[in-house]
Amino acid sequence: MGTDELSPPKMYITQREMANAGIPLAWRDFCAHLLPDLNRCRIDSFYAPWKCEKERVTWQKCQYDDYQRRMRILEKQNENAKAELLAAAEQLDS
Repeated sequence: MGTDELSPPKMYITQREMANAGIPLAWRDFCAHLLPDLNRCRIDSFYAPWKCEKERVTWQKCQYDDYQRRMRILEKQNENAKAELLAAAEQLDS
């Protein structure tokens, strides 16, 4: 992750590299740097489900960690919005 728990992680692959690897736009997230190796392994092993486990688990862990980071950001935003509403309500009562 970045320096701050809520900051976005570093991108390890460029847009050009993702385009050259054939990664669709929908999959170009912070875990996209893991997809070229995973896809290459899948093609080389004819998509055998028991192959490429290390690459698949690494990519899934990255996806899960990114999901948790986004949920922490959402939780922080909700807490800030709730605090602002409470402050506004207190000002109206005064």
